[in-house]
Amino acid sequence: MDNDDDNSRDHVVPGSDEELQTPDVRGYDFRGEFEFDELLDSYATTGFQATQLAEAIEIAERMQEANATIYLTFTSNIISSGLRETVAYLVREGYVDVLITTSGSLTEDVIKTAKPFKMGEWDADETALREQGINRLGNIFVPSDRYVWLEEYLYDFFDDFFADEKVRTPTAFARELGETLDDEDSILKQAADNDVPVYCPALTDAEVGNFLYYYRQGYDSEVGIEILDDYDSLIEDGLLADTTGLIAVGGGVPKHHAIMTNLFRGGADYVVYISTGMEGDGSLSGAPPNEAVSWGKIKEEQANYTQVEAEATLVFPLLVAKAFK
Repeated sequence: MDNDDDNSRDHVVPGSDEELQTPDVRGYDFRGEFEFDELLDSYATTGFQATQLAEAIEIAERMQEANATIYLTFTSNIISSGLRETVAYLVREGYVDVLITTSGSLTEDVIKTAKPFKMGEWDADETALREQGINRLGNIFVPSDRYVWLEEYLYDFFDDFFADEKVRTPTAFARELGETLDDEDSILKQAADNDVPVYCPALTDAEVGNFLYYYRQGYDSEVGIEILDDYDSLIEDGLLADTTGLIAVGGGVPKHHAIMTNLFRGGADYVVYISTGMEGDGSLSGAPPNEAVSWGKIKEEQANYTQVEAEATLVFPLLVAKAFK
């Protein structure tokens, strides 16, 4: 074979004409004394999701430098886990201005003020758990007596909450419920104490909804929850904000409620998603931030948004430790 005619090597090892000007890939050097901040700094050149987390930290820092109104959205499993204390810290220290979450977050925050959740196992005998009155959330166990206690607590609360007004909003529900709690790790208490609104557009989608149903059927048929007033407030407050930042932990209604209301002001300025949702099925929870740009829900500016494709209990505390501590 004539080597001059053999260009197979070009197919296997094609040449590159110029050196890339991007940083070298390099991880943390564990030699010598360990420095936590330097470890997180090294994520920027580690690659894969470590680098996405480094971008998220940078954007979260820029939100604060810009004095942005910061929205924190999260699903109820975040409160099921030990991330409840992390969210409470952000509210207590004044780092976030708006919370948007699901009904389960309110339910579980209240329960944890009196009765803890317990560590369990992923691989459990579900029938045996049912017989023991234990509910499983991944590898977290929640005995049913927690919900018996919650029902009694909420019934007493409902009497006062609906005494003067029969139709109330989810934000009023969260605020006044938080005012009844005495636990420094309670998100609702911290939100009430620090005047941070808690939006819950799907308030009935958990035990709160069940107990509201029973209460209206058995005690007062005139009570109700009005969500449109809260939507008005969320949109109007966003319009008044000079700059907005969004940290979405998980997807679903909370994430979309934040970006949808930011649409009215031309999009959010800074956005961080932490999600395991997949884009391929076109679902809301799997939609990445650049999809929201096409809708006008996030502003199209270079390096103002990112997504960390990782499970929140692994990376959210690292984000908070670096950007908010």
